[in-house]
Amino acid sequence: MKSPITRAALIAGAALSLLGASATFAQPAPGAPPIAMKRQHDPAKQAERLRAVLQLRPDQESALQVFLGSMQPRDRAQMRAQRQANAGLTTPQRLDQAAARMAEGQQRFARHADATKRFYAALSPTQQKAFDAMHQGKGGKGMGRGMGRRHAPQG
Repeated sequence: MKSPITRAALIAGAALSLLGASATFAQPAPGAPPIAMKRQHDPAKQAERLRAVLQLRPDQESALQVFLGSMQPRDRAQMRAQRQANAGLTTPQRLDQAAARMAEGQQRFARHADATKRFYAALSPTQQKAFDAMHQGKGGKGMGRGMGRRHAPQG
């Protein structure tokens, strides 16, 4: 039996393969902005949104900054360069590179989860409820995707 990490890595690899295969067939509508433009990361807007919705106190600012810093997207230029460097690799070498990227992604997730838990612990119970409501929205989209377009939590 494989370890849970190995199983998770295999499942993630299969999902990435399917996503890559389907992305080659997907074409944006004429005149539509590229996907990369739709998913731009704007920490300033996220910070303002959180400050407003959660009514953050000054003593919570450092935890907010660590939390926002944990959501920095990967450098697109670096990803593009890595893809070009991988073009001449054999399949086993590309698989090794993919495994390394997945391990890096797991580390990024662990840092983000830790920062989120620390930020959450710095919130009052009322703020925690509002934060929870912000992350239980439509389609499982949370802070990283579409946060600026979401409505403030009710009650």
